[in-house]
Amino acid sequence: MDKNLIIDVGVHTGQDTEFYLKKGFRVIGIEADPQIYESAKNRLNYYIDNGQLTLLNIAVSTKDEPVTFYANSDRTFWGTTSLYQVNKTKLSFGTPFVEITVEGCRFEKILEQFGIPYYLKVDIEGTEILCVNALRQFDEKPQFISIESTKTSWDTWLNELAVFKELGYQKFKAINQAEVPKQVCPSPAREGQYIPYQFEYGASGLFGEETPGNWLSESEIIKVYKGIFWNYKTLGINGIISRLPGGKLLLDKLNIKEPWYDIHTSL
Repeated sequence: MDKNLIIDVGVHTGQDTEFYLKKGFRVIGIEADPQIYESAKNRLNYYIDNGQLTLLNIAVSTKDEPVTFYANSDRTFWGTTSLYQVNKTKLSFGTPFVEITVEGCRFEKILEQFGIPYYLKVDIEGTEILCVNALRQFDEKPQFISIESTKTSWDTWLNELAVFKELGYQKFKAINQAEVPKQVCPSPAREGQYIPYQFEYGASGLFGEETPGNWLSESEIIKVYKGIFWNYKTLGINGIISRLPGGKLLLDKLNIKEPWYDIHTSL
């Protein structure tokens, strides 16, 4: 494991990547959408030039060959290679997607080329588990991993947890992504060097020992996620309240955001 390396799968606008770079880490960034890749490349060009950042325009896939990527014109962070995710998003939000062909690559190949990172962040809309499964082939593991956890299938979430356990991860946190813009970088820093940083909505935010809250055991995180799933069924875009007459207007009036969590884990 390279203690100075972070792999960011799903760079999007580059705000998380920029945070890791400013804290002094070397970063391998992966972004599938060609237009977003170019935008992030322009934003982070200084770090590319000095060798601190390697930015790859590829999609994590099961095979090393071109794949279909579904870009969303309304919400760029909804881009995905998962047709299931596309159909689910269309059903919930009625938002359009555009099909483009991008280069696909197995995550195992990325790890073989660049090494095992200290922290692995994955946010690729429904295919995060591909990156986690790839770690089965390596003796070394990242100290920390975060993925956007599923919120609609309890069995799928239990499978994600089972894979983490199989890989040796025993400590967990559920981080409310809607609260990330409120996060404050601790001083002194617990990861890398201290920098003041304001996260935008949609960022993954703090990582490792800087994440808010206490690390939880398997039984404790299961209890937490039972509450998360219940909130989603109640307050989600297709939840009980939103299906009632005037329910969506009520949620908007109360400024209640749809639950959206990353699961962080540590060895």
